Amino acid sequence: MTIKQKYTLLFILGALSAIGPFSIDMYLPAFPSIAEDLHTDISNVSLSITSYFIGISIGQLIYGPISDKYGRKKPLLIGLTLFCVTALACVFSPGINWLIGMRFLLALGGCAGLVTSKAVVRDAFPINETAKIFSILMLISGVAPIIAPTIGGWLLTVFNWKSIFYFLSFFSSILILAVHFYLPEGNSTNKERSLKPKNVYKDYKTVFSNPIFLYYTLASSIAMAGMFAYISGSAFVFINHFGISESNFGLIFGLNACGFIFGSQVNRLLLKKYSSQKVITFSAATLVSLSLLILLLFTLNSITSTILIAFIFTFLFSLGLLIPNATALALAPFSTNAGSASALIGFMQMFFGASLSAMVSLLHNETIFPLVFGMFLCGITTFGIIMILNTKIKKNRFYKKCIS
Repeated sequence: MTIKQKYTLLFILGALSAIGPFSIDMYLPAFPSIAEDLHTDISNVSLSITSYFIGISIGQLIYGPISDKYGRKKPLLIGLTLFCVTALACVFSPGINWLIGMRFLLALGGCAGLVTSKAVVRDAFPINETAKIFSILMLISGVAPIIAPTIGGWLLTVFNWKSIFYFLSFFSSILILAVHFYLPEGNSTNKERSLKPKNVYKDYKTVFSNPIFLYYTLASSIAMAGMFAYISGSAFVFINHFGISESNFGLIFGLNACGFIFGSQVNRLLLKKYSSQKVITFSAATLVSLSLLILLLFTLNSITSTILIAFIFTFLFSLGLLIPNATALALAPFSTNAGSASALIGFMQMFFGASLSAMVSLLHNETIFPLVFGMFLCGITTFGIIMILNTKIKKNRFYKKCIS
């Protein structure tokens, strides 16, 4: 692969990684306008986010085996085409139920990019480079949530909420052309692979039963759930509890997102000197130290907005170190079924994230406790998983061989 081909591929994979954040964050500022235009309330419009997450969770499990059987390119083109068409269908929504349904189909199409981008990295790059590549992709997927609401707000101001879905349709059409002309076919096709439900279940069971995959996927999924806890509880904590204005909250949200981005890029530098496993151990230790400290400060009633911002920034920075390395090592044992492994990683991250978000909502008691406790729980659990794995690596040649 030439340098030009490598950067072209990274550009395409990065754009595919940005589909999710663009699909969610771009239309958030338009909720009031959508509710007014479709004669409903904002709570019903928010169900379109729920339907989107359901679509992502289901869709990833569908695309994984399909991409292993037919290769990455064809399923991706079909998914992007579905995304493009349903984005246009959202424009012509006659009512809120139509929009909710189309958002579900939009997710089914868009999640092809989430699955494929991870699988292509495993297919196209040597194992010792995959963690660095995932760090680059995380830079793009980390920037996307910062700029997406700004683009959505600008389109809403200049045009209307429908222009946001026109933009998504246009963006996906450009991606279709890029994938068609520049994404290599690769050698991941396995026509003999069966897509019967029984066989698909067996394939997923095989992936899930691999101990290396299981440990690293659990660690990355539970760690990422801490980010979901922050996202679900941050608006109340900063705006209602600390009395920060909505505009300043947007700045805080962007600042903390930069922590995630910064961590993923520092990871690329650390990997020049240290192994992925050592970086993961360091980041897990940082997460548990932060979690214990913030819980102690909460019990002492000593948490200020500045302290909480610093905690969240460092927490997300640590995630930027841990997640690309854990993802790379989780995918390392697989080649022919990397698509299924990638899909299962995405599903588990979404499952744990949604579960913790629900827990934070259920524990809501007009204090910062749900957010603090949710992030504490993720930090200490992730650390425990990594420590168990480290013990197994020291004592068992199988584990040591898998990560070397």
